[in-house]
Amino acid sequence: MSITTRSRGLALVAAVALVIGGSTTPASARGSVNATGYALQGSAKPADVTRDGRYLRTIAISGVALDGPAGITTVSRDVERLRRAAHRHGRKAVLLLTNFNDDLGDFDERLAHRMLTSPPARAAVIRALTRAARGFDGVQIDLESLRARDVDGLVAFTQELRAALPGKSLSMAFMASTNERGYRARGYDLAALAPSLDRMILMAYDQHGPDWSGPGPIGSLTWLKRELRYFAKVLPNRKIDLGVGTYGYQWGRKAGTLTVTQARQRAGGKARWSARHGEWTAKLSGGRRIWWSDRRSLAAREKIARSYRLHGVSIWQIGSSGRLR
Repeated sequence: MSITTRSRGLALVAAVALVIGGSTTPASARGSVNATGYALQGSAKPADVTRDGRYLRTIAISGVALDGPAGITTVSRDVERLRRAAHRHGRKAVLLLTNFNDDLGDFDERLAHRMLTSPPARAAVIRALTRAARGFDGVQIDLESLRARDVDGLVAFTQELRAALPGKSLSMAFMASTNERGYRARGYDLAALAPSLDRMILMAYDQHGPDWSGPGPIGSLTWLKRELRYFAKVLPNRKIDLGVGTYGYQWGRKAGTLTVTQARQRAGGKARWSARHGEWTAKLSGGRRIWWSDRRSLAAREKIARSYRLHGVSIWQIGSSGRLR
């Protein structure tokens, strides 16, 4: 997710989404979707778990990160509170492992590479992760900004982690591409990873952002469909969650990440809905430009998930997105 853990800006982007919801029935078979909400420790509150009634079936908690090549950070009290809130209200709780580095302010490929290419380091991380995941219903791998040199190590790590988690779900978030070459360049061998994974989340957001592009939608519908086409062609659709971003970006003065509420307040009467992109935008004074994705954007993407008969949607992130329902 996208995480930050899918963070760029608000410790964003960390990332949206994922995983193993309560039902395994494809979205299109019921008229509603299996919805997962990402909860970022330090941002989401236990009350966010149930703010949208019964809509969210799974809470994916961004909770642990690589701490050196052979260890992970500890599960905080905040993460435990979110896990307990999810279970208390009948949601599943998934623990995310990320390679986000607070000192870098980004994902740390070098650290991930050192872990992935060392069998002893992989084994140590897996032992620590299985201990950390006690009480959780599953684990999600969210190792981002990887490179082609990480392909084999990521497959081995995923297979070994799958074997160490009997009775729990295992999922992975994927940075989007449109072909096999692009996925391998990002560290993914989709065909080799799929058998070990219960859910595969396509992070269909961050098409544009103030740190890496000019103004544009978070993830336009046209771009999303192009990215999804290949992903859904080569993978079992019942395993796929469509990652949806529910946040905003501002370009120009005071550029950065915005919550949905902040974006609406800054846009005021200048907010305009783009049916083409399925997002909101506004041109402000001083050359500032805002794009954001909210629950109306989410509804448009749920339609796409149903049309592809996907498992569901994964939403980055609860606590800053406003109401989803």
